[in-house]
Amino acid sequence: MLPTHSKVALITGATRGIGKATALELAQLDWTVIVHGRDQEKAAAAVAEIQAISGNPRVNYVLGDLSSQGSVRMLAQTVMDRYEQVHVLINNAAVIEAQRRTTVDGVEMTLAVNYLAPFLLTNLLTPLLLASAPARVINVAAESHRYSRLDLADLQGTRRYNSGRANGQSKLALVLFTHELARRLAKSGVTVNAVEPGVVDTALTQTFIQNAGLLGQMVRLLPKASPVQGAHAAIKLATAAELEGVSGAYFNHKGQAVSASSASYNEALAGDVWHASARLTQLESSSPV
Repeated sequence: MLPTHSKVALITGATRGIGKATALELAQLDWTVIVHGRDQEKAAAAVAEIQAISGNPRVNYVLGDLSSQGSVRMLAQTVMDRYEQVHVLINNAAVIEAQRRTTVDGVEMTLAVNYLAPFLLTNLLTPLLLASAPARVINVAAESHRYSRLDLADLQGTRRYNSGRANGQSKLALVLFTHELARRLAKSGVTVNAVEPGVVDTALTQTFIQNAGLLGQMVRLLPKASPVQGAHAAIKLATAAELEGVSGAYFNHKGQAVSASSASYNEALAGDVWHASARLTQLESSSPV
């Protein structure tokens, strides 16, 4: 087993909230940590704070706008240019949009950031993850995926849009992707799992409450964990020795493997979503492996 200082983790959306708490915890465990952010000033400030608290100088940042596929590709290339290995990729970044809007690529924003960016980034980094095996991919999902139906004919909400539906659909797509990628990477040494962090007191949660209708109001009434508490399950998935080789699973906020929604295990649907995603990101549908 590699010493902890030799292990490298990349965490998207790590300048605040759960992502930042995850980055700090891994830095305190003596990992090399790559903090992803969109804004250079915020990313630099997050890195400086994490270094100061952890005493770990091996914390750096990479920049990338996950709503832009060109930027995601540059982000992946930057990581591959700077690091010989990445042992853990945590796809944490997410958005909640009050109204439908599209990205520079013409894709609905929630789908683009919450799902297509992890799909594209993970595929682009798969050769590096394979070279770093044993390695782990951790997709931060949400319980909202359980209440969602993925409509391939209206994946981007052009016919019917609301914030809660868009978020739930993006998270269901992410869990479907988790299961499909786990099948594709079986026995490769790279595991792929999803985790839901619970209801956490973050800016993203407040935006969800404001814009997700009845579901948002239900969430408003629930007790909320701190970002540090919300990071615990992802930390376990990244570090626990007993999870070596465990792949294609869905973990709750307590770090327990539980069943995801029945729709997320539909292999035919997962294949269809993969091919649709490959078209939307101009990625070869056979990728990776």
